[in-house]
Amino acid sequence: MIDRESLVRRHSVEITRPDPAHVLTVGNGDFAYTADITGMQTFVSYHDQATAFAEQRLAVHNATMSNWGWHSMPNPDGFVLDDAMTTYETARGPVQYPDKFDMSAITGGEIAEEFRAGAWLNANPQRIDLGRIGLQLCSAPGAEPETHPEALADPRQRLDLWTGTLTSTFEYAGQEVRVTTVADPHHARVAFRIESELVASGLAAVVLKFPYASDGFFQTSDWTSPEQHTSTLEPLGEGAARIRRVLDDTNYAVRLDWTEGALSAAEEPHEFVLTGSAHTLELVAGFSPDPDDEPGRTSFSAVADAAASWWRDFWTSGAAVDFTGSTDPRAAELERRVVLSQYLTAVHGSGKLPPQETGLVANSWGGKFHLEMHWWHAAHFATWGRPELLERSMDWYLSILDSARATARRQSYEGARWPKHVGPDGRESPSDIGALLIWQQPHPLYLLELLHRARPEDKRPELVARFAELVEETARFMASFVDERDGAFHLPAPVMPAQEFYDARTTEDPTFELAYWWWGLEIAQTWRERLGQERDKRWQQIQDNLAAPHQRDSRYTAVATEPFLRRDDHPSLLCALGVVPAGPIVAADVMEATLVDVLGDWKWDSAWGWDFPVMAMTATRVGRPDLAVDALLMDTPKNAYSVVGHNPQIGALLPLYNPANGGLLAAVSLMVAGWDGADADCPGFPRDGGWQVRHEGLTVWP
Repeated sequence: MIDRESLVRRHSVEITRPDPAHVLTVGNGDFAYTADITGMQTFVSYHDQATAFAEQRLAVHNATMSNWGWHSMPNPDGFVLDDAMTTYETARGPVQYPDKFDMSAITGGEIAEEFRAGAWLNANPQRIDLGRIGLQLCSAPGAEPETHPEALADPRQRLDLWTGTLTSTFEYAGQEVRVTTVADPHHARVAFRIESELVASGLAAVVLKFPYASDGFFQTSDWTSPEQHTSTLEPLGEGAARIRRVLDDTNYAVRLDWTEGALSAAEEPHEFVLTGSAHTLELVAGFSPDPDDEPGRTSFSAVADAAASWWRDFWTSGAAVDFTGSTDPRAAELERRVVLSQYLTAVHGSGKLPPQETGLVANSWGGKFHLEMHWWHAAHFATWGRPELLERSMDWYLSILDSARATARRQSYEGARWPKHVGPDGRESPSDIGALLIWQQPHPLYLLELLHRARPEDKRPELVARFAELVEETARFMASFVDERDGAFHLPAPVMPAQEFYDARTTEDPTFELAYWWWGLEIAQTWRERLGQERDKRWQQIQDNLAAPHQRDSRYTAVATEPFLRRDDHPSLLCALGVVPAGPIVAADVMEATLVDVLGDWKWDSAWGWDFPVMAMTATRVGRPDLAVDALLMDTPKNAYSVVGHNPQIGALLPLYNPANGGLLAAVSLMVAGWDGADADCPGFPRDGGWQVRHEGLTVWP
């Protein structure tokens, strides 16, 4: 048995100096509170991503976010999706795609008239910052509050992963301050215990600040528009109050419960200050979209106990991998990344919606989620023995099934077509790339198959019955999308491969998508059999006659049309055997040669964090464990993991990237547990004596 507490706690995060890129989050998958070096959201401007972006440096917001907190800007022009459509000629006739979107909308450039509708529809709805809860520190009575963490002496911060407890200490004005921060595992609630003589003397207080929403690409907050929203304080008796928030059509409430002191409105609009008169002040803040259904009064200790219990259950359930005894110098770093990635994906990716790429920390793409990334965020939950954390988000597909059907019908296809860039309402966002992607289409099938494998046998029939319609409609679109020519079935233009920089109007038969189409239809066939139905004859005809991926010099190319292969962005052609299991249209020896070619010559500064797990999975499946480890731990900026476990990609524009964390866990589980019929334990690790791998609880891959 692995000593899981020792394994987890040796990777608890410790920070001893402020850094605008290093923030720590407590949360539960649907709600998260992100803190700075004080354990609260004290230094808002220090972590402002917009300023950092302008100065070309790295910073991460410290916001409070949820899966239910969304807002849309006023739409005086009444823009609808039809306003952003372009007609493409296809083999089945004209098809409309919502592609009228110009990247100037996120870089601050002027937006041409034809792209105005697409810009509004792309930015709305946006996820909102529910409010900042920080310390107000003054060096003397009447002094201005500190705005920069350099004023703190000897800061020390520790995130105890085993209990989900964030403890922060520092000295200010000659006095020690200790802040303990925890999140409720079941509600949108965060609790603080603040201990310092500064509280008793009035030099330290809690300040709550509420911004307006922002429709910027990565911004969560607008602090310059106080007239566009309201914050109303309602006393609820001694030590309790509610703040009602109204932003256009968005309403929510914040319930506050504290142990002693007084809460009052500050001079600045939308600011409230809680002052105490004792050494210790405890505060619980609960957020709710419905004030009539908000969490009731509770204490800091109750929240802390609930968090510790939940996290202990999390770490002692599911799987664990321990590299103790390995002599390879990279083993400790891989173990650190594995443990931190489990924490981060649980906090940011285990909720009721598919996650966004920056989780519940920052607002890349307005906080919307990308369905082609859902697999990378969350597939690992099933293979690491925690299928319930993936299953939470799968019901969302059922909620937008009618919308996905309508998209398919509009384009003269059958079944349901899943969007790429989307918010909780299911309406896709205009994009000249996203509207033409197809590799998100089989994702629900693969995710459901992983769930089926991870569930106890007696629980599988219920899962099959519940998602049978989703599986059927997803596969019907896939079968409808192909184009038959001379007895072979092709993925026709217009199509944008996962490697997103080809001409969609002329591109056909991308290698990854071909293999994924076969595998997705095979999953759907298997689900029909589980329901007691026959395999679909049309689907089988497509599978049996699907075009083979294009080759050149005995290596696969990315697509079957000119220019065949670009050596930048995602090397996604490798997913055809690695992410996707072995199938009849991909040859292992050709894929091995393709992998070697990619590793030898690719523009790694243009790659993305999940590309390195892709290569590791391909190397594992083709019997090259030496290349698997090298790829997964490649020393390149896009594959770096910070002290807090974040994988930054594009400075302050994309300062963290959760698909890399989820992809890492998916790759490691394949490298350790293998797949059906694999002839060795730990097939992704070299047998050269450098790696000692102990593992338990992993689910074998297809």
